[in-house]
Amino acid sequence: MIIDGSVAIVTGAAGGIGSALAQRLLEHGASVVVTDLDGERVARTTADLELAGRGRVVGLAADCSVEADVRALIDLAEDRFGPVDLYAANAGVGLGQGLESSEQDWETSIDVNVLAHVRAARLLTPGWLERGRGYFLSTASAAGLLTQIGSPTYSVTKHAAVAFAEWMSVTYGSRGIAVSCLCPMGVNTAMLNGGSESDDELARMGARAVTDAGGVLEPLEVADVVIEAIGTEQFLILPHEEVLEFYRRKGSDYDRWLAGMRRYQDSLA
Repeated sequence: MIIDGSVAIVTGAAGGIGSALAQRLLEHGASVVVTDLDGERVARTTADLELAGRGRVVGLAADCSVEADVRALIDLAEDRFGPVDLYAANAGVGLGQGLESSEQDWETSIDVNVLAHVRAARLLTPGWLERGRGYFLSTASAAGLLTQIGSPTYSVTKHAAVAFAEWMSVTYGSRGIAVSCLCPMGVNTAMLNGGSESDDELARMGARAVTDAGGVLEPLEVADVVIEAIGTEQFLILPHEEVLEFYRRKGSDYDRWLAGMRRYQDSLA
């Protein structure tokens, strides 16, 4: 995909990977709608991003798991810049630890980490098929390829996000719709730092499992990898190269991998 001149929507863009990705898209010539739940943070981020793309960025507070809100984002993008070329389903939540995770933790995790992707794709795909082009970028996690120690809600929903991205690629990849799935490990974001500083022992263990397994990248480092992958329309985006080796080990001997994960979890206790 050629980013220059394209129109993009980035969810979860008031910080972390989302704002970094929006910045890099603007620097490469895209027009971008940034969104997040907190209106004040969206306004601050939009003002900061004006430096990277004057007149090519607009913000709107919205809940990306609500179809009407996604429709409003698409309408805003079309009114200001034109048809949406790229949708970055980046917003995510990390809720719940262990089997004590509440029903609300599960419902919110499924809604934001999975169904938000489905609802956006449902709205955008008809137009993309009509124009013969479109790009769906899913932010999942290394936890969607491996697993997440501590949080079943995060692990399960990120696996589902990977599966949905795969399905999108299989179903529409030969009809002009490109799909990428971003699966980072440790990134210096509020989500990771919040786990490290949590009062919950399982949350701290889960964060430590991520930081001890590999380096912690800055959001802009991740965004640089994503921009390069978009240029080649690469499906699986792995900013942490070691994740691929972990994934290969998992696939080659599942029982050995599970035993290794149990030992790793025990070492963190």
